[in-house]
Amino acid sequence: MTKRYDVIVVGELNVDLILNQVEKFPVVGKEVLASQMTLTLGSSSAIFASNLNTLGSPVTYIGKLGQDNFGDHIVNALRGKGVDTGNIIFSISEATGASIILNFMEDRAMVTYPGAMSNLTIHDITDEALLSAKHLHVSSVFLQLGLKPDLVQLFKRAKDLGLTTSMDPQWDPAEVWDLPLSELLPYVDVFMPNVTELKALTKTYDLDTAIQSINKLGNIIVIKDGNKGAYLCEGETVVYQPAFLNTKVVDSIGAGDSFDAGFIHCFVQGQPGKACLEFGAVMGAVNTTRSGGTGAFEKVALVKEIAQSSFNYTF
Repeated sequence: MTKRYDVIVVGELNVDLILNQVEKFPVVGKEVLASQMTLTLGSSSAIFASNLNTLGSPVTYIGKLGQDNFGDHIVNALRGKGVDTGNIIFSISEATGASIILNFMEDRAMVTYPGAMSNLTIHDITDEALLSAKHLHVSSVFLQLGLKPDLVQLFKRAKDLGLTTSMDPQWDPAEVWDLPLSELLPYVDVFMPNVTELKALTKTYDLDTAIQSINKLGNIIVIKDGNKGAYLCEGETVVYQPAFLNTKVVDSIGAGDSFDAGFIHCFVQGQPGKACLEFGAVMGAVNTTRSGGTGAFEKVALVKEIAQSSFNYTF
């Protein structure tokens, strides 16, 4: 069967209101100033989908929005990046989600209103939609409360239909970290947490112990560690990838999602894990040279120019 898309993304959708160059993090009862404000396409899944499509891997998206201006903004932004939006669902009862992000140096604080994204369920994801793609990617599972109880079923369905799969769990706002990893990871070809998320999910306190606790459950474990680099674990083999460091970071929003996009772009092409890891690291670094998660990914020519001029990397 001919696949129309390389990747189908099932994910949360919201806008980001980003306040950059915040003087310092605010405390209750006090006010601080920001020097920049941007309203842009938000959500880890949407940033991943947009940047992956820019890199040349065709993407279709399943998510849920409200029938409002923010929803229209998101659809237009995705379409502007070439992402197929035909599978997006519009809720008549919920508003579109939104995140307010305060950026301070290389750190940030976020407040998110989930809105319609919480109501996406496995019943909204048809076999027809899954069969249109080669690969399924799911992100931010703790924000998708309607989908989270059926993650094992979703990933098993995808594997039974012949798709490869990946998942980036992202942060759990409730800090409960209740994913059934032993049941889920056998159906996840590439599991993509960061170091903090992996420790929380495995209830461990050091990286080596965390890796050992899950390295036999999944095929590939990719662990992001910010400006310290990343790790690729395949069974007992662990490969370390140093970060491509940007000395003039604009902001780090979406850097992990751009890393994911770079890795999966190579993965669906059948490239070796080490090559996928390196390309992911470059794309995460490229992300930090512009604001808003997708700013550096307006078109592939810009991505190539930044990769070469800023990080001496050519592709």
